[in-house]
Amino acid sequence: MTNTLHPRTLILLLSSIALMSLPHVLHVPAPIMAFFFGLLIWRFTAIWKPHYLPSPIIVFCLLLTGIGLLVFMHSGVFGRDAGTMVFITALGLKLLEIQTQRDLYLISFLAFIVAASQFLYLQNIFMAGYILMVSISLFATLLSINSGTLNNKQALKKSAIILMQAIPLMIVIFIFFPRVELPRWSFLDDDNKATSGLSDSLEPGSISQLGLSGEIVFRAKFTGKIPTPEQRYWRGPVFSYTDGKRWSPSKNTYFKRYLDKISFKGEKYQYKLLMEPQSKNWVYALDMPAQYPYYLRTNTVHQLITKQAFNKRAEYDISSYAEYNTGYLTKTEYKDNLQLRPKASERIKALVKQLGGFDGKAETYINNIFKHFHQNEFHYTLFPPLLNDNPIEDFLFNSKAGFCGHYATAFTYLMRAANIPTRIVTGYQGGLYNESGDFIEVRQANAHAWAEVWLKGKGWVRFDPTTAVAPDRVENDVNIEQQISQQTISFAPVKLDSQTISFLKSARQLWSSVDYSWQRWIINYTRKNQLNFLAGLGIKSLTAMLYWLIGSAIVISLIIGLYVLRKQKPKLTPAQRYYAKACHKLAPFDLIKQPSEGEHDFLQRVSKEQPQFAVAFQTITQLYSQLRYERQGHNLELLQRLKQAVNQLHIKHKH
Repeated sequence: MTNTLHPRTLILLLSSIALMSLPHVLHVPAPIMAFFFGLLIWRFTAIWKPHYLPSPIIVFCLLLTGIGLLVFMHSGVFGRDAGTMVFITALGLKLLEIQTQRDLYLISFLAFIVAASQFLYLQNIFMAGYILMVSISLFATLLSINSGTLNNKQALKKSAIILMQAIPLMIVIFIFFPRVELPRWSFLDDDNKATSGLSDSLEPGSISQLGLSGEIVFRAKFTGKIPTPEQRYWRGPVFSYTDGKRWSPSKNTYFKRYLDKISFKGEKYQYKLLMEPQSKNWVYALDMPAQYPYYLRTNTVHQLITKQAFNKRAEYDISSYAEYNTGYLTKTEYKDNLQLRPKASERIKALVKQLGGFDGKAETYINNIFKHFHQNEFHYTLFPPLLNDNPIEDFLFNSKAGFCGHYATAFTYLMRAANIPTRIVTGYQGGLYNESGDFIEVRQANAHAWAEVWLKGKGWVRFDPTTAVAPDRVENDVNIEQQISQQTISFAPVKLDSQTISFLKSARQLWSSVDYSWQRWIINYTRKNQLNFLAGLGIKSLTAMLYWLIGSAIVISLIIGLYVLRKQKPKLTPAQRYYAKACHKLAPFDLIKQPSEGEHDFLQRVSKEQPQFAVAFQTITQLYSQLRYERQGHNLELLQRLKQAVNQLHIKHKH
C-alpha cells in the first residue's frame, strides 16, 4: 500500500461498505455473505497490519473459492439474485487488492451499484432513507480521497450538504424525465421471487396458514361511499372441481360466450386498487366488478385477470356493485357445480334429509345448515386438527373445528349432495379502514373462503357459512396484530387503556398512510402515471416534457449556484472592514487597491501619488498588518487604535 492512502479514508470506505451490504443479509445466501464479511474484516485488520494482506497466490485461491460458492449457491445465470451475488463477491475480493487511489475509486463505484441493488428487494421508505445515508458516507469517501485534508467528520458533513443541495434537481428529473418501460424478458426473472398468498387450489386448512401473515396484499381508495365491513368481499379464484380432498377451478372455459349478462343495481362503488406484487395474475376486485381498465378481463367465474406484469406493483380504477344478478345457469356450469367426490355416504344423505335438503326450498335448506353449524358445537380456529382421508365427513361428524376453508367446503358439499349447484369462492374479506389516508388496507390475514349458490331468478348468490360460527369475522374484521402475537383467532380490540389504544391506532394509521403515498406516488410512478400526472399540469407532449425538464433544471441549478457563491463570499473581520473603509476614502483620488496588490505595495503607491496621506495611511497599514498577520486579531486595544486612525483620515474630495 502506497503512502497516498490515508488510514482514515480506508476506515470510512470500509465502514460505508459494511453498512451498505448489511441489509443483503436478509436476501443473499448466508455462505456468500459470510465470505464477503470475512474478506471485509480481513481488510479492516490490514489497515493497521499491512503485512496481513494476502499474496497474489492466496488472492487467486480466494477467487476460486468465491467462484465455487457462486456455483454451489446456483441461482441461474441472469436475474436479480445471481447478479447481486456476483457483485457482492467481486466487491469483497477487490477489497484485498487496494493499492492506489484508482482502486479506491473503483471500489466506491462498485459499492454504489451494490447499494442500488437493495431496491431490487425492498422499495419502502425505510430502505430509501437507509440507502441515502449510505450514499452520503460513500460520497464522503470520494471527497476525502480528492481532498487529502478533510477528516472523516468534515467529509461526511460536506457530503450531506452536497447531496441535500442535489435533491431539488433530483425531484425535477424524477418528475419530468421520460420514463421508459423496458420489455419484459422471462429469462431475466428469478424463479424464487413468488410472494405468499392464495393458491390456485383449496384444501381444508390451507387458508389458515395465511391467518398469521401481516403482509399487505392491496389497498383500495374509494371515491364517495365506502362499503360496510360485511360488504367487503374481494373476489379471487373460484373452485368447482373436487377430488374429495382438494378443490380446484373448472377446466371447462369455453362456455363463457354463453354466459348471461350480469345486471347490477344499488350503490356503485368506485375506487383505485393499488395491488402489491403478486405470484398470480389475479386482481382482487370488490365483489362484483362492473367497470375496469381495458387490460383487465373477467374469466368464466367473474374473476378479474390482468394482462400486464403481475409481479410488479400496479394500480387499477375499478367500479363494483354489491347487488347483482348473474342470470341463468349454463349446462356446463350446472354439471361442473354438482360434481361430487366421493359420492355422498349414507351418513351425509341422512344429514341432508334431516336438514330438509331433498324436499324443501333451497333458502330454507341453507338456513338449516347455518343453524346446524351454530347449534352443534362447531368451532372457528386457526389450528384445526388433521382430518382423515374423507375430510368433509370427518369435519362434519368428528372434529367440528376448522377455519373458513373447512366451512366453505363442507357447506358446498352438503348443497351439492342436495342437487343444488354450489361453488367455492376464495379471496379476501374485510380490510382495515385507514382514517389518516382514507383507504382500506387488506392483508394476507384477511384471506377468506365462502360459497356461491345458484338460485333461480337470482343467479349466483353469496353465502358465507363462517358467519354461522364466527359472525364477528365479517362484522368486526380481524385484529391482525393480536392474532399474530397470540397465535389465535382475534376480533376484539387490544386490552389497553383508551388513550394508549388511540395513540397506537393513530400512529399505525399515520405510518400506513405515509407508506401508501410513497408506494402510490413514488414506487408506482410508471410511464402511464407520469403521463397522466403531467397531463393534469397541461404538459401533454414529449417536447413539452423535455422543455419543462431542461427549464426547471436550469432554474434550480442557477438558484443553487447563486446560493453556493453567496455562501463562499468571505466574511470580513472587524480589522478588514476598517481597512476597507480607509481604502474607500482614497478612491476619489483614483487610488484603488487591486485584488492582487499587497497592503505594503498599496501603501507605497499612496505615498508616491498622494504624499499628504502617507503618514496617516502608514499608521493604518501597520495596525492592520499586526491584527491580521501577527495573530493579534482579538487584540481590542489595537482594533480600537485602527478604528480611530481610520476615522481621523480626513480627505477632502478631489474637485
